[in-house]
Amino acid sequence: MQYLYLWLDLGSLAVPLLFSFHPRLAFYKKWRFFFPAVLFMMLIFLPWDIAFTHHGFWGFNEDYLSGIYLLNLPIEEWLFFLCIPYACIFSHYALLTLLPKLVLPKRVTGYIYVVLVSVLIIALWYGYLQWYTSLCFLYALLLLGIVYNTRPRWLSEFFPTYLFILIPFFLVNGLLTGSWIDEMVVWYNNEENFGVRFGTIPVEDTIYNLGMLLTVFAGMSFLEARYERKRS
Repeated sequence: MQYLYLWLDLGSLAVPLLFSFHPRLAFYKKWRFFFPAVLFMMLIFLPWDIAFTHHGFWGFNEDYLSGIYLLNLPIEEWLFFLCIPYACIFSHYALLTLLPKLVLPKRVTGYIYVVLVSVLIIALWYGYLQWYTSLCFLYALLLLGIVYNTRPRWLSEFFPTYLFILIPFFLVNGLLTGSWIDEMVVWYNNEENFGVRFGTIPVEDTIYNLGMLLTVFAGMSFLEARYERKRS
C-alpha cells in the first residue's frame, strides 16, 4: 500500500484534468484564475498544516507515503492542496454548466448561511479549547461572512455544488482516515478536535474542506470578475 496517498492525489486529478479540455466544459480557459487562487489558498493553509503537523495535532503514516518531504510535510500533502481543489472546483463548474438551474435563490442562500453560521458559533462555544476545531470554524465563519456580505451570489452557486462534492470527499477522505484499509494514512490527535467522526472522518474536516474550496472559488470569481471588467 506504499504510495497510496500519492495515487489518491493523482487519481483525483486525472479525470477532471482530462475533461478540462472537453469543448462544452473548457475548464482550461479558467486556469488563469484557478492557479493564482490556489496559490493564495496555499499561503493560508500550508503554514497552518505545517504548524499543526509540527505540534502533533495531526500526522502521516509513512507506510503509505513516498518518503519525500518538504518543510516537514510529505510531498503528497503538498499535492493534496493542488489536486483536490482542482477536482472539486472543476466539478463545481461542470455541474453548473450541465445544470444551470442548480443555483439557489437568494432567500434560500440566506437561510442556509444563517443556519450554518449558527451551527459554527455553537460548535465554537463548546470546542474553543481544541486547536483544530477553533481555527477551522473561525476561518470558515470569517470567510462565509465576507463572501455573504459582499458577493452572496457566489454562495448561491457554491452551496448546492458543495453537497455534490461531499460525495467524493467522503470517499477520498475516508480512505485517508482509515476506512477500508488497515491503518490511517492521516491520523488526528483527538485532544485537538471534538472527537466526533463521520465514520473515520473528523467532523472538522467537512468545514476545513469548505473553507479551502470556498477560498479558491471566491478567489477565482474575484479574478474572473476583474478580468471581465478590464475587457469591457
